[in-house]
Amino acid sequence: MYLLAFVTMIVQASQMGSRVLATLLALDLGAGKVTIGLLIASYSVLPLLLALYAGRVADRYGTRPPMIWGGVAIALGLAVPAIVQSVPALFVSAFLIGLGFVFYNVATQSLAGQYGPKSERTRNFATLSLGYSASNLLGPVSTGYLIEWFNHAVASAVLAVSILLPMGVLLMARSLSAPGSAAGAGAGGGSFDLLANAELRKIVIASALIVTGWDLFSFYVPIYGYNIGLSPAEIGKVLGAFAIGGFLMRMVLGRLTARFRIRPVLLTAMVLGASFFIVFPFIQNYALLLLFAALLGAVLGCGQPLTLTMAFNRSPEGRGGEVTGLRLAINNLAHVAVPMGAGALGSVLGVAPVFMLAASFLLLGGWLSRRA
Repeated sequence: MYLLAFVTMIVQASQMGSRVLATLLALDLGAGKVTIGLLIASYSVLPLLLALYAGRVADRYGTRPPMIWGGVAIALGLAVPAIVQSVPALFVSAFLIGLGFVFYNVATQSLAGQYGPKSERTRNFATLSLGYSASNLLGPVSTGYLIEWFNHAVASAVLAVSILLPMGVLLMARSLSAPGSAAGAGAGGGSFDLLANAELRKIVIASALIVTGWDLFSFYVPIYGYNIGLSPAEIGKVLGAFAIGGFLMRMVLGRLTARFRIRPVLLTAMVLGASFFIVFPFIQNYALLLLFAALLGAVLGCGQPLTLTMAFNRSPEGRGGEVTGLRLAINNLAHVAVPMGAGALGSVLGVAPVFMLAASFLLLGGWLSRRA
């Protein structure tokens, strides 16, 4: 699991770095907040449309093929801004990265859910999430420095080349694969029939709401930092502090859930996260921004591994990848809607209402997870 977390860390770091690069390059090219919102939403259009199909592919053919081909598509998307620097090119890059990442990510989470006995599932997802947290530090911080030291083209090229390492590991490490099951894939009705399960439906919706809070932070912090005069490296460090908080929380998450159970931990984290979101847009001191970013990262860091565990535990036999894809599809509906809505809302009303909206989503997500 630690090798899988390491491979995923590199892939996710490149994807997260590309979002920061796209936002800052678009700002330098004169794009407005609405255009940037559409650009960031473009990363999630194909994942929204293809997540269920990606889950069926992982169930039927195993996890290795979609992970490898997904990595290739991500690398191609990362290379686009290194060659052409324009707003249309950034949209092409976003679509390619989204296409690759949906196949890679669904297969990875399906593999984590099948790895070892069921009793280890929470620990597996927490370990995988350590890779996600580390990538949220490595990607934005390294991209910020690369842009500041060199330029956007060099930063994009470095991100593209970095994908070669995880692809090499996947080709050589046969343990990083779960076999497919032609009998299980897509069995038992259509994918959205899974939502007839009330418990699973509540968990999937709660997951999407929690992801929405994460998205709003990741999307709006570069814009907020740019507006208050932070450098690209400083913006990257604020996002990095957010990632450090999530990483530290996920290191102790297994012990927390063993002592207090999953749902109380998740609900408490979402209430605290809502409180921090309300305060954040009124902070301009750089040290305090770092502190509150770390606190938000810690409480939001609970969301993904815990909702993944809850959803996978309720998966019908042989359809774990499909449930993972369904969860990801609903999450990406939020990924598409949130940047566009937040860009329009921020243009009209300013920063504070965007963060208030994030707080309300977290409270609703925590309430639904408690009801599940």
